[in-house]
Amino acid sequence: MTQPERKNYPQLGEVKAPYVHAVKHASTLYVSGLTAFGTAAQNGTIDEQAEAIFAQLKVIAAAEQTSLAALIKVTLFITSFEEITALREVLYRHYGEHLPASSLVQVSGLFSPDLRVEIEAIFAL
Repeated sequence: MTQPERKNYPQLGEVKAPYVHAVKHASTLYVSGLTAFGTAAQNGTIDEQAEAIFAQLKVIAAAEQTSLAALIKVTLFITSFEEITALREVLYRHYGEHLPASSLVQVSGLFSPDLRVEIEAIFAL
């Protein structure tokens, strides 16, 4: 049986909590929830924060020698539906014609009050 490989990506910064950026098992990469925390977009709109998250996802994809076209599932956690149109525009722009399976969940808050969106992702490698 193949053992899962726990992975951190130095370009994303040091993880300061009990988790890793991603876990690779066989030909699947499970990415922990990503936010705009620590980026210039941290206090921004939901679309600015989503752009920062997709920049992180692109770093992970490049490190795994793949692209966002390999996304097979995303889960989005948002704090309000008020900016959903702007968020969807970001999603369509980054997915292109490679739409992943997706879940969208409204939550009462994320770990920092200025965060509006968190995205978990699964890549097929």
